[in-house]
This record gives sequence, C-alpha cells and structure tokens, in this order.
Amino acid sequence: MAITHLFDRDPAKYATGRQFRRLGYLMVTVNPIWKVVVSGKYPDNLRNPYVVVCNHQSLADIPFVSRLPWDMKWVGKAALFELPILGWMMRVAWDIPVRRGDRRSRAQVLIDVKERLQKMVSVMIMPEGTRSVDGRIAAFNDGAFKLALKLNLPVLPIALDGSFNALPRDGWKFGSGSTIRLHVFEPIQAQDWEGDGVGMCAHVRDMIVDQVAEWRGISRGEVDGSVDHTTR
Repeated sequence: MAITHLFDRDPAKYATGRQFRRLGYLMVTVNPIWKVVVSGKYPDNLRNPYVVVCNHQSLADIPFVSRLPWDMKWVGKAALFELPILGWMMRVAWDIPVRRGDRRSRAQVLIDVKERLQKMVSVMIMPEGTRSVDGRIAAFNDGAFKLALKLNLPVLPIALDGSFNALPRDGWKFGSGSTIRLHVFEPIQAQDWEGDGVGMCAHVRDMIVDQVAEWRGISRGEVDGSVDHTTR
C-alpha cells in the first residue's frame, strides 16, 4: 500500500484506496466462517462520483463492503484513525475522520466529502451515525442526502445484513459464523427530488429496511429501529 501511494498520481488516491479495500476483501475471503452474497447491479462507470449510503451493523461492515469492486472514501469516527497501522492506512487511503458531537468536525467533514466527490471518487456515509445496538436499523441523518442534492449528485443505496454478530459491538473478537448479504440498489438521481433531502432520506431508508426485512423473513416493523416495541 505504501508503494502504491508513492506512485499514485491520481488526485483522489484511487489506486491507494483500492489497495486498502483489497486488504478487507482478503480478510473476508480467508475467513472460513463468513460467506458474503452480493446482489444488485454495479454502476456502469465506477469512477462516477456517488454519495453512497448503507446501514451500519458492526465494524466488520468495512471489509464486507470492500468486496464491491470500486474505491469509495469512508467517513468514519476519528478514533479509528488513531489506531496503530489501521489509522495510518485510513489516512493514506484518504478516508475522512469525524468526531461525533463536535460541530467544527462535522462542518469539516462536509468540506472533505465535497472535495473527494469533485475528484471523481465516491464517498461512503453511514447515515445512522453509529453501529446498530440490536441489529435493527436506526433513524437516518439526512446530511448525506442534503449534500447530494446540493451538488446534484446521485445517491447509491446499499443494504447490508448479517454482520451484526460477525464482529459484536462490545469487542474485537469474531462472533459466530454468518452469511452476510449486500444489495446494491439502482442510483437515485438528485434531479428527481425536490426539497431539503428529508424526503429522499426517508425513501432510501424505507428501501433498505424493506430489503433487510425480506432477507430475514420478518415484518418491516421488526427491522425498523425507529419503531417503539411497546407500541408496534
């Protein structure tokens, strides 16, 4: 990865990022307890910039999504960038740190995301903001959708399921064997939507909730983390 970075003249450090994602791909491939099933259709041009959004179940989501054959810069919590080796690789891959609860950091993230998109590379934003606490899908922040509308760029939704137990929230020890499913939806064009992004945000979340519910064979209410169990 260091050698690739040395010779990578792409302003988006695309080749360097791909090397980093391949490490995630390898991590998944050699693990006998994980099986990844990918469905949907990949974008026709992988260098078209998309605002990519996906639900978030565990830290293992990163290597699982890395099975997809293109680079995207990840918005991740700043603490990951401070870890030995991993943090260095994330910085070199030109991923984007954010400190939750820090308004200045969140403002800088928008600037950084815009810069990556303008250099023709997609950016992954997990609009739940943090990992699921119970396997259900929490409410989405609409910031990614507002940005997509502002820049007139398409949103590429991805649904993910099966990773919650693969790497449990309370540690770094691998969990039980899992089948992880990824579904890549058709891009949603910004020009097809009006308003401030709230409607697009709700629409995309509904798509992801419905897909996960279908995979699990349960009602969408059992997947929707914004629904109160006592009133459902």
